[in-house]
Amino acid sequence: MPHKMRLMANIVLVGLLFTITCNAQQYDCAIADKSGFIKKAFDSFEKDLFDHYKFDSDSVKTYRTFLAEVASLSLDLRKLPSDNSIQLARTFKKKANDKNSIWVKLSDYESRDATKKTSTYTPSPEEKDEEVLIFNYRGGFIQCLKNTSNSDDFKKIIYTLENDGNVSTSLIAQKVYYMVDKEINTSQVKEFIAFDIYYSILMVIEKAFG
Repeated sequence: MPHKMRLMANIVLVGLLFTITCNAQQYDCAIADKSGFIKKAFDSFEKDLFDHYKFDSDSVKTYRTFLAEVASLSLDLRKLPSDNSIQLARTFKKKANDKNSIWVKLSDYESRDATKKTSTYTPSPEEKDEEVLIFNYRGGFIQCLKNTSNSDDFKKIIYTLENDGNVSTSLIAQKVYYMVDKEINTSQVKEFIAFDIYYSILMVIEKAFG
């Protein structure tokens, strides 16, 4: 192959790889959900965060503050969630009836080692009688977040949770908190924070809101 043709071929290949990488980084798993429910829930989560912390458009500062409060168990759950987000959390609980849900019944979870994720909230005797739900770390949504992310640190967090779902929400928040700014500011990490941290908490406490 002539030198110029090889050079052009290499340029095209580099451009193609760059495009694939960029598309993976920008891919939005919430929008990919045809029902639109996941995107609706994510938008409600972000509105709650920005309304509560009031850091204007500083996304990284807003997310880091939320993560720090979850990790330190200082999150004010009386003021943060909106009525809309509470209702969405209740809908998620109702939808947890198959292995493709974001949350699944512990009895249906595929991993024999899956156990209930610990929480900072102490359930009432009535709540203890409910069937335990666990985030579906092997489900399509979380796998989409992992497979379209360019962050090795984020992927390590997901791999750990795939093998052991018994990791506290505060510890997960701590691990995500120490990721670099540009990785926290990706749609994959933000959506992971929204669902595996925020809505996981709301699903436990929703009954306290009447």
